[in-house]
Amino acid sequence: QVQLIESGGGLVQVGGSLRLSCAASGPSWNEYHYMGWFRQAPGKEQESVAKIDWSGHITTYADSVKGRFTISRDDAENAVYLEMNSLKPDDTAVYTCAAGPSLAALRPGSGLAYWGQGTQVTVSS
Repeated sequence: QVQLIESGGGLVQVGGSLRLSCAASGPSWNEYHYMGWFRQAPGKEQESVAKIDWSGHITTYADSVKGRFTISRDDAENAVYLEMNSLKPDDTAVYTCAAGPSLAALRPGSGLAYWGQGTQVTVSS
């Protein structure tokens, strides 16, 4: 079991920044050490935003956020972060944190991963 709690969402103007946090806990946390951020906008399917491996050395990003978003982790705090800069209206979505046993297991709707409840990010123009 892994519990994930996201925070840091909110309303921001175009070009602004937000930092999302995901706090992880639970007896299975060490087995689900690969982390990712996903988002789902109204009327759209959930998509992968960024992923990070257990070491923090391997990261992947969706093309739409490359150069603007940065995923990082702090294992001392059992947390993963998503720094979002130069935000656009298309970034408006519910952002959800996930923990999996591998990067491959971190895909939208994966039953192999644990999921948080999500946090709303709204970018106003």
